[in-house]
Amino acid sequence: MANLYDRFFACFASRLAEPFIVHPDGRSIRYADLHDETGRIANLFASLGIGHGDRIAMQVDKSADALLVYLATLRIGAIHLPLNPAYTPRELDYFLRDAEPALFICSPANEPVLSALCRDAGIANVLTLGTDGGGTLPARAATMPSDFATVDMADSALAAILYTSGTTGRSKGAMLTHDNLGSNAETLRTLWRFESSDVLLHALPIFHTHGLFVATNLVLLSGARMIFLPAFDLDAMIRLLPRSSVLMGVPTFYSRLLSRPDFTRELAKDMRLFISGSAPLSAEVHRDFSARTGHAILERYGMTETNMNSSNPYDGARVPGSVGFPLPGVEIRITDPETGLPLAEGIGMIEVRGPNVFAGYWRMPEKTAEEKRADGFFITGDLGSFDAAGYLFISGRAKDLIISGGLNVYPAEVEALIDELPGVAECAVIGMPHPDLGEGVVAVVAARTPGAVDADMVRAALADSLASFKRPKLVFVVDSLPRNAMGKIQKAELRARYAGSFEPVSPAS
Repeated sequence: MANLYDRFFACFASRLAEPFIVHPDGRSIRYADLHDETGRIANLFASLGIGHGDRIAMQVDKSADALLVYLATLRIGAIHLPLNPAYTPRELDYFLRDAEPALFICSPANEPVLSALCRDAGIANVLTLGTDGGGTLPARAATMPSDFATVDMADSALAAILYTSGTTGRSKGAMLTHDNLGSNAETLRTLWRFESSDVLLHALPIFHTHGLFVATNLVLLSGARMIFLPAFDLDAMIRLLPRSSVLMGVPTFYSRLLSRPDFTRELAKDMRLFISGSAPLSAEVHRDFSARTGHAILERYGMTETNMNSSNPYDGARVPGSVGFPLPGVEIRITDPETGLPLAEGIGMIEVRGPNVFAGYWRMPEKTAEEKRADGFFITGDLGSFDAAGYLFISGRAKDLIISGGLNVYPAEVEALIDELPGVAECAVIGMPHPDLGEGVVAVVAARTPGAVDADMVRAALADSLASFKRPKLVFVVDSLPRNAMGKIQKAELRARYAGSFEPVSPAS
């Protein structure tokens, strides 16, 4: 039995005087402070009658105190439930009624509205937490003793629930265990060579797998430190890179760094590792970044339900467009989306099995049974294939597959070619209803500078590269593409924006 916090403590117990978090202004939180403060918060939670298996929901802006709440929740054996600060009260109402948390933590400014929401949902305890250290939670925790005996937990006990985005229906709560999180972080620590000397530049949100479980857990398991940015800030990132050794980011981080002339090889010379995830990294950005800095970005593949599944190697070729090899202890297979049978080659459904795979969906046994096979493999919903060298390539989400005239079009294939065109910053390829073909291929292209790209140029450039059924029937050029907080392009928003594009259309078109 091992509480995830005990795994962390075993790694930083000898480094209590060292910094865990360093703020850009130089203020720091030592590991000793972390241990004492999480003890006080855990005692506060216990005084409210919160304990093993209770959910603690939190919707606050990013702060060091919010990370301490996560760790205190682990220490008392409760379940951490972080929620995106962008969620509206209407969206929150669903999460709170579904999860039935024993405690809800929100920002002081939102407390009047959200307290009423909690009363209606039957949630008795509400505390507040501000980014400046203010709020009822820090004030009440300050009166508590720091000594707290971390609760023993089974490896299979739940540590967190993360809700999926719900783009294809009702949001599902992915249940993650202490061992799901601990085993995955330990694997990545070894694979990515994390050590106590590392300094992670942390600019990601902490309501999501990438910023919370990958970034934070790896720092804790290494006894390392992080420079903690409250949000993505390009100027601050440029200023702080010389003090860092590792950056974890979404593709937008890297494309925006490349837009800065002061982002140079000299600036990045002391960096050990650049990691990208949460959305596909274009091969063009990968190559441009390598040419500019001498560093090959390490792209990996993960998701809410599984943490990390695969990674390009630390030593060896980091192949542009690929997410690398399955992690040690993780199995990945490609299956026929219709039959579920393994495919020896070609594009199919990516399925994953290993200690990283979640326990199931909160209070949705039927959805769990649909997406977790009896043999333990999880059906990711992503389409992909392995090349001859064993590298995994992702072709897109199954729901994004375009069937045009009865033929399959994989958006990632078309996007990769468009991304290589001069003047293109990024693009998204979607399928839209077409009265003749079923679906027509549509490309939405963001130009690097106004006027750098036009629709005719894109269509002409693809004429010799793609079969006619794969070529976009329509090309829209825009200033930028809509993205969520983790940098993923919002294709659902694009489908809504360009709905009806093929109407009216003649049968011969």
